[in-house]
Amino acid sequence: MDSDPVELGVTLLAHLEDESLSVAEAIDRLETITTDPHLTREILDTAELRGIIEREEGLIRTRSGSFVRFESQVVSREGDFECRRCGSSLSTGYFIRFEAGELGPFGSSCIRKVTGRE
Repeated sequence: MDSDPVELGVTLLAHLEDESLSVAEAIDRLETITTDPHLTREILDTAELRGIIEREEGLIRTRSGSFVRFESQVVSREGDFECRRCGSSLSTGYFIRFEAGELGPFGSSCIRKVTGRE
């Protein structure tokens, strides 16, 4: 991935549809970008510093009001992929396009989980 993982992670947090989620749920989503705990902490700290999230008592509250627009920000591609969230083999991969970079591939149910639609 040639995108800056911190910027991509902050952007993902800014686009979550959940008003609040546990730190564990947020980390589950950030693990689609990195499994490095130091990088995950940097993403959370940066998002908090920028006012995108608030952290309190094990909960993260999103403040940006943005969300992923499936019609314009999600693209599907045919091919041989592995879901970045669950590791399943995919013949159709779904990718989220952010200014900070592209995130994916995901399966149809995992992309909903990552964005907070499920």
